[in-house]
Amino acid sequence: MTNPFKNFFLRVPLFEKMLFAKHLSIMIRAGMPILNSLQVLKKQAKSKSLKKILEEVSVDIDNGQFLSASLEKHVSVFGKFFINIIRVGEASGTLADNLNYLHEELKKNYELRRKIKAALTYPIIILIAATAIGGLLIFFVFPKIISIFSGFQAQLPLSTRILIAFVNFMTNYFLWLIIAFVVLAVLIWFLFKISRVKFLYHRFILMMPFVGGVARNINMTNFARTLGSLLKSGIKIVDAILITADTIPNLVYGKKLREIAERVRSGESMSHYMVQEEKFFPAIFSQMVEVGENTGHLDENLAYLANFYEAEADEVFKNLSTVLEPILLLVMGIIVGFIAVSVITPIYKIAGGLGL
Repeated sequence: MTNPFKNFFLRVPLFEKMLFAKHLSIMIRAGMPILNSLQVLKKQAKSKSLKKILEEVSVDIDNGQFLSASLEKHVSVFGKFFINIIRVGEASGTLADNLNYLHEELKKNYELRRKIKAALTYPIIILIAATAIGGLLIFFVFPKIISIFSGFQAQLPLSTRILIAFVNFMTNYFLWLIIAFVVLAVLIWFLFKISRVKFLYHRFILMMPFVGGVARNINMTNFARTLGSLLKSGIKIVDAILITADTIPNLVYGKKLREIAERVRSGESMSHYMVQEEKFFPAIFSQMVEVGENTGHLDENLAYLANFYEAEADEVFKNLSTVLEPILLLVMGIIVGFIAVSVITPIYKIAGGLGL
């Protein structure tokens, strides 16, 4: 029986898995035995987790196991999609071709993730810089200014009193705030381990304006690309849908795909279910799936849909910085303006009272 905690600390980056599939494909195509190929890849691997996995896989291969059977022991690392593409390649004698195809699919997912990270880089840098500057002002600059204000008996403006109260609160309770933040983060981490909580969160994300649309496009891309790839590899449609359900990160879509699998198993078409769930599967998606089912080109239509929704998401990511930049600048301007008014107004008031 496989130890459930065996792969708990093993993490292999998507880029490493992508290179592993590509290099193994090249070596097998060149006629190198799979065991020798794995040993070479183990030496070249940068990830310690991948080195450890390839060492175990090499032992299994040497003992006569199939590559897919050995990798299945690490399904939490590689995923069912990765393993099933390899299994089909072994069964059909096209392992090198399937590995190369797997590399191309992983590359598309990698590019999609990279676009998401690139779109979020600018706002994250702005938030970090704003937090650092705010901390410097709160703990080193404002306390000195506030001590000057407190020496005067004049009534301070409301904005200044709010700023003083905020600074006093932060300086007096900063340690408790850090502790509360850590406790909250740990609590949220444990809550997200509960499937029901994570499901509700994923549903909430899908219902949000703008963010929900982006999330749907990303999930549509993953769904269409994964299912299309599995069908093209020769996996039966019900099995392919269930594998896709386990692969897709959003639990709401995972549930919908399992419901689709049950409907297909009972003889119903995928598109018939999707038409009833237009909130999750847009009309163009269900129509293209219906055409694919009727013409026998479902895998090709799914590949088209994957490219279509990826282009939609890509357009959003390209414009995200343009949209966020004025919003961030406006927020920063309001904060800076509030601080300026809070500091300068009492100085003028005090100076006026002294007749300067």
